[in-house]
Amino acid sequence: MDLFELNRIREIEKSAPLADRLRPKTLDDFIGQEHLIGEGKILRRMIKADRIYSSIFYGPPGVGKTTLAEIISNTTDMAFEKISAVASGISDLKKKIEIAKDNLKFENKKTILFIDEIHRFNKSQQDYLLPFVEDSTIILIGATTENPYFEVNKALISRMYVFELKSHSYNDLKMLIDRAINKDRILQRKNISITNNAIETLISYSNGDCRALLNALEIAVFSQDDNKGIIEIDRQTILDSIQKKISIYDRNGDRHYDTISAFIKSMRGSDVDASIYYLAKMLNSGEDIKFIGRRMMIFAAEDISLADPNALNIATNAFNASIAVGMPEARIILAEACVYLALSPKNNSTYLAINKAMDFVKNKRDLEVPNKLKDTHYKDSKKLVKDEYLYPHNYNGYVKQDYLPDEYKNEKFYEPKNIGYEKELVEKLEKVKRGLDK
Repeated sequence: MDLFELNRIREIEKSAPLADRLRPKTLDDFIGQEHLIGEGKILRRMIKADRIYSSIFYGPPGVGKTTLAEIISNTTDMAFEKISAVASGISDLKKKIEIAKDNLKFENKKTILFIDEIHRFNKSQQDYLLPFVEDSTIILIGATTENPYFEVNKALISRMYVFELKSHSYNDLKMLIDRAINKDRILQRKNISITNNAIETLISYSNGDCRALLNALEIAVFSQDDNKGIIEIDRQTILDSIQKKISIYDRNGDRHYDTISAFIKSMRGSDVDASIYYLAKMLNSGEDIKFIGRRMMIFAAEDISLADPNALNIATNAFNASIAVGMPEARIILAEACVYLALSPKNNSTYLAINKAMDFVKNKRDLEVPNKLKDTHYKDSKKLVKDEYLYPHNYNGYVKQDYLPDEYKNEKFYEPKNIGYEKELVEKLEKVKRGLDK
């Protein structure tokens, strides 16, 4: 490296944003995500064992997805390649794959390919990665702010770990401010005095995004005139250093889970005004209407269910119609569905039933299907010894017989709550049963 190149690198380092200058190089310097990298937690164990597998880092912006991938690369001595799905295509992926192949061939070194905003890749681009993930040509780490189970191909995500990173806590961000002021090579040379109100405001406005916090802090420090050698940062300085308040809800990552949770809980509590408020908040923040529509469909099935089976039809039609017309008119369609769901009777009996059944199946011995219920369409099926299967249509639609395996025939998973239309369904069936008993 010659003198000119060295000077160029030093100038770049001087102009690098505070967030880049403070980017941690080791796990011990990393702030937050204790549920993943704390002592004994899964990601720390994987790194310690040098057994890194392809993974998805899922969470809001500014929580350390890229940093964590780089730390993994440095800690495990793997090569590190990085691209953004926003500005890359198949040709870019091919170049990275060739680099990874050369790393294996000539240096016997694995390559981490970090893809930022991996959800922006289309299906064919994601499919292209699949064979190279399968044969370990690359260790793929994808970062996304969107739910990967919706946005990443099932074939690809089934071969990857999914790690959810959370917004930084108040204490995390307070620690970060202290580190910036006292340990950054540029800020530590300045005599900075920051009030508690300024710290509170900075943390409040950043909403868990450490990059947003550090950007605002840096602007505040460098835009403030010193007073007798002291740079005084108060609440107003912070307010003047932020273009606008960072929304508590933002579809690109700032705690939108809190808002969608409040939306669902308001509908569950039949509070129409609160439901409409949170819907408006999401729409105003640019949330994907598909995300809202999906959650409304889930709500209709989980929280209303058979109390009003039409609720799922309403939610599904609203989902399809809102996509067809787009914003801003989609707001009217979603509002209509929102009000209907909030006003509907609530019943979660089917939700409880499937959860109970799935837990039972997971923890109990798997028994054979009773012979009388087995398929009869394949060759030699009639050779099976079977109990007589009573065909319900020959008995006016209902006949009393056991369908569960004998060992489980007394198990009950579904406990109706007799709310709304479910009450009518149960009463009709019980009426039929009573008639047959007579």
